[in-house]
Amino acid sequence: MAETTAIEVGKRVTPWQGPSRYVYLGRKISQRGLVYLLLLAGAILFLIPFVWMLSTSLKEGPQVYRWPPVWIPDPVRFDNYTKAWNLLPFVQFYWNTVRISFLSIIGTVLSCTLAAYGFARLRFRGRDILFVLLLATLMLPNQVTMIPQYIWFAKLGWVNTYLPLIVPSFFGNPFSIFLLRQFFMTLPHELDDAAKIDGCSFFGIYAKIILPLSKAAVGVVAIFSFTYHWNDFLYPLIYLQSIEQFTISLGLRMFQTNTFVDMQSLMAMSVVALIPQLVIFFIAQRHLVQGVVLSGIKG
Repeated sequence: MAETTAIEVGKRVTPWQGPSRYVYLGRKISQRGLVYLLLLAGAILFLIPFVWMLSTSLKEGPQVYRWPPVWIPDPVRFDNYTKAWNLLPFVQFYWNTVRISFLSIIGTVLSCTLAAYGFARLRFRGRDILFVLLLATLMLPNQVTMIPQYIWFAKLGWVNTYLPLIVPSFFGNPFSIFLLRQFFMTLPHELDDAAKIDGCSFFGIYAKIILPLSKAAVGVVAIFSFTYHWNDFLYPLIYLQSIEQFTISLGLRMFQTNTFVDMQSLMAMSVVALIPQLVIFFIAQRHLVQGVVLSGIKG
């Protein structure tokens, strides 16, 4: 008797799928498993420097430079943290960095949201040309403007103050303006028209409609600004001269001299300096991903 390849159901004929369905499911599971393995391998690869930093912060001196590396310290030296914390005024370094980062976030959010609102929602002559010029500044290296900026700030008497690190944030950031503009353009223009009918001004639309609907994108800009200013080393090195005004990045550099590096203390304070960024990331990671994804939908 010949093998039946179809089943008669009324007037319809349903093909017999046989083992092909299980082959398809197995192939799909294997592909997904391969993706997970690749993601796991990438995560481990990126975690290795952090694990090494954490391990080194708990080691004794001879174990730091041993090869192959000692991943589990023996004995575990938690006093490396207290020693490094008391060796330099890290409380002052933390407070200085917090002030700079907080004020810079305010300046970045205010200036970038206003500029992005103008480029995305207002119609005026030369808008597109100005936006192209803004994007062109992204291709300008910071090294080109570093010396003119220093001369300018020196003439203003701002050297050895926090003003050169904070004031530029109130004049916008090209990338943040671009990111916010892309998000603002996804919001329906009918909201603006309805608000104008009710007598709302341009600034009222910006403050009462656009900003409340753009919390995810604004949060992304704030996180980017915080991360940049918290980790910034070059500009504090240029403009700050007294130890009392140093930031965390400059404080970490003080563990290194021309002939010696206090590696345990350096790694211990690096872990401490990393804690605020980790906390903010885990708290705001959902908004971070959402803001980045939604900001690139339209353009």
